[in-house]
Amino acid sequence: MDSNTKRWQSVILAGLMFFLFDAYAGNRACAENREFSNSVSETNDSVPERSNTAPDSNPKKTSFTQRFIHKLGVEYRPGYIFPTNSFLAGDNRIYEPFQWGYSAHLKYAFQFKPNTRADRIYGGAYQGIGVGYYDFGSKEELGNPTAIYLYQGARIARITSRLSLNYEWNFGLSFGWKPYDQYENPNNTVIGSKANAYLNAGVQLNWMVMRQVDLIAGVSATHFSNGNTKFPNTGLNTIGLKVGVIYNFNRPEEALTKPVYQTPVPEFQRHVSYDLTMFGSWRRKGVFVSEGQIASPHSYTVLGFNFAPMYNIGYKFRTGVSLDGVYDASANVYTIPGNGDECYQPPFDKQIALGISGRAEYVMPYFTVGVGIGANILHSGNDHKGIYQVLTLKVELTRSSYLHIGYNLKDFKNPNFLMLGLGLRFNNKYPTSHRR
Repeated sequence: MDSNTKRWQSVILAGLMFFLFDAYAGNRACAENREFSNSVSETNDSVPERSNTAPDSNPKKTSFTQRFIHKLGVEYRPGYIFPTNSFLAGDNRIYEPFQWGYSAHLKYAFQFKPNTRADRIYGGAYQGIGVGYYDFGSKEELGNPTAIYLYQGARIARITSRLSLNYEWNFGLSFGWKPYDQYENPNNTVIGSKANAYLNAGVQLNWMVMRQVDLIAGVSATHFSNGNTKFPNTGLNTIGLKVGVIYNFNRPEEALTKPVYQTPVPEFQRHVSYDLTMFGSWRRKGVFVSEGQIASPHSYTVLGFNFAPMYNIGYKFRTGVSLDGVYDASANVYTIPGNGDECYQPPFDKQIALGISGRAEYVMPYFTVGVGIGANILHSGNDHKGIYQVLTLKVELTRSSYLHIGYNLKDFKNPNFLMLGLGLRFNNKYPTSHRR
């Protein structure tokens, strides 16, 4: 890969983390807390909130520090490494399988105050930023990566007034890997780049021991990969336990008891909104030669768009269809027998495609997680055939704009490309309780 491509990738990764952190800072949310639509639900949503204690005299002007409960936590996560590759199964320097990985995490989050409207709608949602240090038992061949990530969690079910079952996801980047190198690290056919995406999701029990302290215990699954931006990209997957302690700096005493009065939640006004997303990335491609499949020596540009009318059914769910266009410079590349490993690009019409997909999104404060499945209806060449799947994360920047991070798969198994971009939302009548 040439130096210009490396610099481009570094700029995109750095910019991605900057925008993600900026979306979390809270100043953007506070600055926009006067944005209201003229819809009925928005009017109802502006009614002052009540809790076990007297409501704030002017909640709209409450500072970011006062509006939320602030949390600092530490976690320990031992995890079993899935032997999905011969390298992990024992084809390595120590001739033993890599079975266990261990990590320690430091996390900060802010959570809605108890019995506020946002707390009731989103089940005690919390969101923040974390850092984790990983040890897979092979510093020489895998490295000891550090992950920096955003995370969000919320209550699935309240078991008692102090005990709940929660979910949580993490998404970010991991640095410090020892990637594959033909000469210095030839056995590692799992990780091909020094920086990789980091994904984690799980469920946990949250026990409020006292006003300031929580204990957590649960299970989680983790995935590391580079999104097909560099070969090899087999990825590393773990599943294991997590235990931790959380300190809540300013949690009120009434959070530990059932409220006498519950803040009313206005009826959601159903409506159709329209998401327009523009994205781009780069990818590597495997091509077939007489000896079998090899990695193309080139990195290829990917550009695309999604236009999705979405029916907003409730506070936490929307669904719809999407018109998906893509230009993939790696599509249908080929080799000529007798010309070695040189790769040739086909005509432009074999690199573009237009598809339609069904979409479903889970909507939470600041973040929207989406899935989709579709097929290309206009295309040329075999690479655009089949069914594609998408997994997306939309990070709210303003009321009508978002940062888009997604991944495209083909036929439920073959990695396609990353989708890094920006989006605009039109006719958005979604209430803004979380931004007050």
